[in-house]
Amino acid sequence: MSVQPQAWGGFTRLKKRLFRHAKPVIRKVWPLYTVGDWRPAHQLQPVAGQPGHFDALGADPHFRLAHTVPAGWYMFEAKLRLPNASVHARIYPDTGSGESEDTALSLRLHSERLCKRLVYLPAEARLRFDPLSAPGSFGLQQLRLVRVGAAFARARLRRKLAARHPLHARGIDAGVSDDQLWSDYCKVFETGSELVSYADWIERTEQPRVPSLATQQAEIAQWQWTPLVSLVVPTWNTDPALLRACLDSVLAQGYPHWELCIADDASSQPQVRAILDAYARRDARVKVVYRSENGHIVAASNSALALAEGEFVALLDHDDTLAPHALFAVVQALQSRPSAQLVYSDEDKLDPKGRRCAPYFKPDFSPDLLYSQNYISHLGVYRRALVQAVGGFRAGYEGSQDYDLVLRCVARIGDTRDIVHVPQVLYHWRMAEGSTASGQEQKSYTTDAARRALQDHFDSTAQAVTVDVIAPGLYRQRRALPEPAPLVSLIVPTRDCHDVLKTCIDSILQRTSYSNIEILIVDNQSSCARTLAYMAALEAEGQARALRYDQPFNYSAINNFAARHARGSILGLINNDVEVIGADWLGEMVSHALRSDIGCVGAKLYYPNDTIQHAGVVCGIGGVAGHSHKYRPRDDDGYFSRLRIVHNTSAVTAAALLLRRDVFEQVGGLDETGLRVAFNDVDLCLKVMQAGYRNLWTPFAELYHHESISRGSDETPEKRERFMRECAVMQERWPQVLARDPYYNPNLTLQREDYSLDLASEV
Repeated sequence: MSVQPQAWGGFTRLKKRLFRHAKPVIRKVWPLYTVGDWRPAHQLQPVAGQPGHFDALGADPHFRLAHTVPAGWYMFEAKLRLPNASVHARIYPDTGSGESEDTALSLRLHSERLCKRLVYLPAEARLRFDPLSAPGSFGLQQLRLVRVGAAFARARLRRKLAARHPLHARGIDAGVSDDQLWSDYCKVFETGSELVSYADWIERTEQPRVPSLATQQAEIAQWQWTPLVSLVVPTWNTDPALLRACLDSVLAQGYPHWELCIADDASSQPQVRAILDAYARRDARVKVVYRSENGHIVAASNSALALAEGEFVALLDHDDTLAPHALFAVVQALQSRPSAQLVYSDEDKLDPKGRRCAPYFKPDFSPDLLYSQNYISHLGVYRRALVQAVGGFRAGYEGSQDYDLVLRCVARIGDTRDIVHVPQVLYHWRMAEGSTASGQEQKSYTTDAARRALQDHFDSTAQAVTVDVIAPGLYRQRRALPEPAPLVSLIVPTRDCHDVLKTCIDSILQRTSYSNIEILIVDNQSSCARTLAYMAALEAEGQARALRYDQPFNYSAINNFAARHARGSILGLINNDVEVIGADWLGEMVSHALRSDIGCVGAKLYYPNDTIQHAGVVCGIGGVAGHSHKYRPRDDDGYFSRLRIVHNTSAVTAAALLLRRDVFEQVGGLDETGLRVAFNDVDLCLKVMQAGYRNLWTPFAELYHHESISRGSDETPEKRERFMRECAVMQERWPQVLARDPYYNPNLTLQREDYSLDLASEV
């Protein structure tokens, strides 16, 4: 039962005088929960001598409401003095099923400004409030939860929905239940990247950064090198309005050194030729060739390419458009890397009404992501000599001719630093009917062409790889294991926790199809008789070796110690609180760990409730690092299908991490002095990346992770102090990658783990 809260009400003296002689009325007593009802909880420490001030000591600081709250509508109000101008906060209602990201509510807090949001509780609930997601200090000025009437709440939701989705707003009437109304509202306002709407991001972040025409011209005048860029455009029966929009977007470019190379593939609609002729007369930089017979996209693209004289060629579809500063941004990037062979940008789509939507904010060059999907796509700008060297576009790969081209070009580029990413939306991809922008299923033949292009790529580089189709536009490589398969040493530290350890070891022994393994259980001062007996039994049966590490807990030292005793050429760092799900998990990880260019390999880990615990680490989140897609459902696609495909990440968790022994020894193993408990796995991965290897995450190795069961709480002052020291070590050691993770995008937030947009210009 909930504790009786304070009452919200009471008349002012004026109201009392006005109503002194009125008939008696029954005044509703609304629940009100104020600052005193909220208790600082995990990783929040009050600052001595400063009432209302707190230090957030980790990535998960929060308050909990001391009382359970009855079902109904509430207004949540918060006013804080923040370390930044604004942050994303979260409210977690628990109506009996636990706290979940699925039901969490977002609130953008602005420093020293009263911020409000409506909250609906379908049943009695407990509430948690997360003001920050990163270490920092703040002052709590106001925090309260006020019960409001249903009529007020429905009117407020109607106004908000009307601003975003008028059709939703018109559907709000007396017949719609509060539950359904709240569900509709959350679908609009509580979905991942919509925490910051793309329209808001364009207005408040992108547009202030777009250089004016005068600014572009002034900078171009300072450049010593202004290469000619040839835009290659095949056309065929293009919608006149869309064709004009495409051509106009080229003529609007602030960078003047371009030529537009158009090949019309024997269009039967006469207005296409009329438009192209008119634009050619209008601007001498527009060059057009008319093919006498229809040869499809590859033949037309090669005809357009034959017109090109520029040092670089850019690929542009006949119904898409460029941002006005697109070519300027590309050549600006080339000034810093004049040897670049390939430049690509972020992109978005244009819906049928021409509105920008579905932005794809990409990582820097990520080969394994490229092998899983054609993420480079648009805008792609290639050095023309490179395109000529690989033979241009290849017949037989129609529909995925650009994927085939980029794979062949990438294979020829020796230094991957010559593949440059411009993290700006420079290309708008039209979602026209039948276009692959509307979904790869629109052109099913493109999927087979892409699969064959990938298979050709691996065959040409003598890799024993078989390419499978996961879904249209998504691909998986199955890599053959050598015979005999290498010995893998799985290192499992533990202290007591018999049941947890037994679940872990038994699942490895019983559910793992990869057979050439040794299990090293590192006993860190266990005293539990059952645990000791279990380890002894495993040793007696030859199923594991138990190593005694009789020193205070130091995760790095424990694993380094075990690595010195390991016999395998591949080391597996495995937490004692993981549980194997699929039999192929280890074979999948080994197949990648054996690749000479790969360092650390991570697995897909779930909480016991089948939500994502780990899908790769993003550096910089929370000040140091965070797990991407945390709390998403197990079957969620993730950001542009990232949860379904192999891709590169800067780091992975050592709860289940594989790497070759020689790589581990090359970088000196784990840091035993500066990072005894936290972030040692991230540090290891960054050292491996610094040594020239790529780290990788695969969704095809699946395990449960019962996170940090045996290590105990981080709530003691000593542990909090240690955690802050280890944060400082990482921030001092890796400032560049924490500020700009190459496998993340700077337009995405570092305050959350969900790939939502960042309004960086506000901070």
